[in-house]
Amino acid sequence: QVQLVESGGGLVQPGGSLRLSCAASGNAFSIDVGGWYRQAPGEQRKLVALITPYGGTNYADSVKGRFTISRDNTRKTVFLQMDSLKPEDTAVYSCYAILNKDAYWGQGTQVTVSS
Repeated sequence: QVQLVESGGGLVQPGGSLRLSCAASGNAFSIDVGGWYRQAPGEQRKLVALITPYGGTNYADSVKGRFTISRDNTRKTVFLQMDSLKPEDTAVYSCYAILNKDAYWGQGTQVTVSS
């Protein structure tokens, strides 16, 4: 059984940084497409960033230039480096991955940007 385990969320001041990690455990050969979504209170879940198996990336306009998605195929892990964080980045961030041709979601991790 495949699981996505997230870590790295928390409370940070505006302008600060956080790094989220999403590790695939269980019977997972490798991560195909990996990504991060976020959901703020009262809003729908939205795409933040995606990364393809060959390292191609796609970002939401609101995070371009501030967030960087990357991957470590050996460790079956996807990362999201978040810099210059703003209060409007506050949300529950969820990892998404396609493994073994099936789609999986992480449990979600809270990111709060506040002074």
